[in-house]
Amino acid sequence: MRYQVGGSLHSDDPTYVVRQADEKLYASLKAGDFCYVLNSRQMGKSSLLQRTSYRLREEGHSCAYLDVTRLGSENTTPEQWYKGIILSLFYDLNLAEHVKFKQWWDMQAGISPVQKLDLFVEAVLLPNVQSERIFIFIDEIDSLLSLSFPVSDFFAWIRHCYNQQAHDPKFQRLGFVLFGVASPSDLIADKRRTPFNIGTAIELYGFQLHEATPLLKGLGEVVSQSEDVLREIIYWSGGQPFLTQKLCQLIVHTALETSNRKIVLPPETASYWVEQFVLQQIIQHWEAKDEPEHLCTIRDRLLFNEQRAGRLLGLYQQVLQAEENQTSGVPTDDSREQTELLLSGLVEKHDGYLKIKNPIYRSVFNSEWVLRQLDNLRPYSQAFNAWVISGYQDESRLLRGRALQEVLDWSGRKSLSDLDYRFLAASQELERRETQQRLEAARAKEVEARLAQEKRTAKLQRFLLVAVCIGLVISSSLGLGTFILYRQAQKSESQARSSEIQALVSSSEGLFASNRTLDALIEAIKAKRRLQKHCFGLGSRMES
Repeated sequence: MRYQVGGSLHSDDPTYVVRQADEKLYASLKAGDFCYVLNSRQMGKSSLLQRTSYRLREEGHSCAYLDVTRLGSENTTPEQWYKGIILSLFYDLNLAEHVKFKQWWDMQAGISPVQKLDLFVEAVLLPNVQSERIFIFIDEIDSLLSLSFPVSDFFAWIRHCYNQQAHDPKFQRLGFVLFGVASPSDLIADKRRTPFNIGTAIELYGFQLHEATPLLKGLGEVVSQSEDVLREIIYWSGGQPFLTQKLCQLIVHTALETSNRKIVLPPETASYWVEQFVLQQIIQHWEAKDEPEHLCTIRDRLLFNEQRAGRLLGLYQQVLQAEENQTSGVPTDDSREQTELLLSGLVEKHDGYLKIKNPIYRSVFNSEWVLRQLDNLRPYSQAFNAWVISGYQDESRLLRGRALQEVLDWSGRKSLSDLDYRFLAASQELERRETQQRLEAARAKEVEARLAQEKRTAKLQRFLLVAVCIGLVISSSLGLGTFILYRQAQKSESQARSSEIQALVSSSEGLFASNRTLDALIEAIKAKRRLQKHCFGLGSRMES
């Protein structure tokens, strides 16, 4: 017996594991619901598609398959893309015997591509396909994200088809189901036009042990204690379809290489044997052994977008740490980061928390691996790691100045982990404090210099005041001395003049007594004139 590793299983493959999703998708489509299966890669979406469409065809319904990756790439025009859809439906549903496609297409010139699709379904597909129901399976829907034009019109058209069921009974024959690795919000943001809010989400979970019994037959042929071995395989893979099938196939291959063609395990050793087998065949040197690629696909999805890789790794690091510390974990919140991490396939939702999907992922993408990837992304990894090791206390490890500004410019184009943003915020806070301290130190120095200058100015002012006071005293003393001398000079002058006048009077009296009347009169006149002049001088000085 051969197990299928990668790709889709045929509808009648004996190793196909029927899950809850098989019944839910079938029942929802039969009930007329619009369905979508959006999940990570290699979870069995294509096998589910093949199995469900086969089941519906067996009941007489018509099924068309659209692989979006074959309809075009980023260089495809809307006209080409919609024409590709119409052609795929045209040939899948065998409409060539009813309509000449080229003639019909040329007749629709002048209308928009989505109008052509709508007209084709209503006027060509529904009238000419005679089966009771028509189901359109659209695979790889995430390829729409690479187109150069928006596809909201396409989703709005699907919604229109379902809305028409209430008014036009023929649309009740039509059903759609989408498959891909994307979230509804990635595909269309306008909630008024999206069909996802009226559709049914089909969740895909890993194989449960009771579901995986079809895998026992092949294991039973090559290994003893096959049920215990399968239980351990499911434990290590978490029921992840690709890993489960791969482990089964590796055991078969190992058994075929042995001489006795069957591996006989001692009693109660199945757990240890499978553990060692997984370590040797899957985990150790995993990149070299990852064929077909699975673990590398998860790695690449985490690291593909450099702008967001830090954020995804940081979120996954929180999930890892929560499990290592045995705490509740990271609560689910349907954020963009959590959605991307879920679509990588690395984690899953469990009781409202994010959990690592299986022990293989936990061993391969462990804490050391995450730290290495983050170090490759961070230009400041050495300082960051030292700061984390210090318990976020060693401020000497924080960034400053130009280094901080360069990292801030770099981070503006990235989406980093919460711990990275905490590191940058602490660096900015330290930079702010140190800048504040420098400003305060500069202000204190400025105040100190101003006080010293004011002290020097006050000292000079006191010196000048003393000098002025001394000058004033000296000036006052000199003025007083000058005044005294002046008064003394005036007094001496007055006395001299009085003596002169007195002499003239005495001379006049003597001459008069000597009968020298004329000479006496002359001396008397001189005395009078001198007296008048003396009195005039005294009056002038008194006025002044």
